Amino acid sequence: MPVIIVGADTEVGEAIAKRLYDPRREIRVFVSDVDRGLEMKSAGFKVAVGDVSDESHVEAAATRCFSAVLITEASTDDRERSFASGADQVLAGWAGAVARSAVKRVIWVTDGPHPETAVEEVAVVDPSGPDVPGLVFRLDEAASLH
Repeated sequence: MPVIIVGADTEVGEAIAKRLYDPRREIRVFVSDVDRGLEMKSAGFKVAVGDVSDESHVEAAATRCFSAVLITEASTDDRERSFASGADQVLAGWAGAVARSAVKRVIWVTDGPHPETAVEEVAVVDPSGPDVPGLVFRLDEAASLH
């Protein structure tokens, strides 16, 4: 089942992408950095390059994914975000985008609040916790989060 990682060009996002990678599975990454996107494409990932605050682009990239891993660091770091006035707007855009794209499971990687997410299953992982990539892998692979 396809998964998308929004913010895969952060340190934790890249580590999660590497842990989830399986050549038999579609792993999509949404990045802002073109060079990192090219590197990840060469490594076997499907890549969307764009502004993380562009809700419609995130929605299109997440279409037909089962899971979305949303790295909230990408809403506050030094990258350009032209379509939102702040992190809260970026995160709300992601929540709306994954719901409209029919994602079933969202894994927020955050040490702060996140918006209500209208999908079947939602989990939260603290990015400062031990073995974050392993925990995200187990949540993504779980038959159910309920």
